[in-house]
Amino acid sequence: MSNTLTHFTSLTEIATHFRKDLTGDNRREKDLILFFAHNGTGKTRLSMEFKELGKTKNPPRDTLYYNAFTEDLFVWNNDLENDTERVLTFNKDSIFFNGLQDLEMETRIGPLFQNYVDLNFFIDYENYTVTFSRSISVGDTTENVENIKISRGEENLFIWCFFIALCELAIDQVSSIDDEGAYNWVKYIYIDDPISSLDENNVISVAADLANLIRREDNTLKTIISTHHSLFFNVMHNELKRKKHKYYFLHSKDAQNYSLQDTGDTPFFHHIAIISELKQVVADDRIYTYHFNAMRSILEKTASFFGYDKIDKCINGLDDEILFERALNLFSHGKYSVFDPQEMGTDNKDLFKRILEGFLEKYEFQLPEIFNETTQTAE
Repeated sequence: MSNTLTHFTSLTEIATHFRKDLTGDNRREKDLILFFAHNGTGKTRLSMEFKELGKTKNPPRDTLYYNAFTEDLFVWNNDLENDTERVLTFNKDSIFFNGLQDLEMETRIGPLFQNYVDLNFFIDYENYTVTFSRSISVGDTTENVENIKISRGEENLFIWCFFIALCELAIDQVSSIDDEGAYNWVKYIYIDDPISSLDENNVISVAADLANLIRREDNTLKTIISTHHSLFFNVMHNELKRKKHKYYFLHSKDAQNYSLQDTGDTPFFHHIAIISELKQVVADDRIYTYHFNAMRSILEKTASFFGYDKIDKCINGLDDEILFERALNLFSHGKYSVFDPQEMGTDNKDLFKRILEGFLEKYEFQLPEIFNETTQTAE
């Protein structure tokens, strides 16, 4: 098992490295890259860098991607004037929707979407809108409720199913060498965190359905999947063990310093990865306010493992226990963004170090060898 840690100075370098993995330029050609990275590391920006590199090819695009930008192609019009005609609009100027009217997307999206929710939808291709409805039982009759404003989780599932339908279409057209197909240009599918706003049952379902798509016998497309969600990562790993794959852990110190940890064939648990990173930020004395959120996540997972009802049980008995508890609650619930990180002051850094040190002394975590860094420079 490899445990090499490769350093990069930009996300473009990492995107280039991934393309080499998938074409065989990094020794052995892979079909799949699955990697874990915390929020704020640059996952979404990396997906865009990968896509941009494809624009230098002929034809000048090769990546069908799903990320936060894909979700932004869909926007609600809530009919503020009459509050009745609520529609989800999609951006007609995006090449993402090229040729949709001729592709019978309802028949492709419908079975996927209704695996998750009990909703109906209608696509108006002329106005680029989607309306939702639901059938409900009223006594002995069934009524149809129109113009439903669906939840954020349901909306994300619809957009996800829309994307998966396009992936199925691309696989069909590429495998059949359809020269006229609207998506026959696709060589790579890049998916960044498709499980936002979903409960754990749907996380598992999304992961399993995605794995089924990737495992299709006629699928010749290469796939990159990034996530910050440990459950999604582990389900994908278990479902795709037989693919020619590469697993990574991506982390960064700043916009010019990225590290890519090759984890070999062993998936790691989210909390172990976080502990390793927190130990590193303490060693570097580069502790930011949002690291308290990461520490709280560790305590919540530890509390769940031991059956505790509250995280304060995990710091029970430590020196300054009350102070530690107050600090965790204050900083982990504050409005501290990973997108605009603020370094802690000296006193708060000292407090963070004392909490982490006390916690790790109480619970002796054994970090796997994948976190013993063997460093090399990017190719």
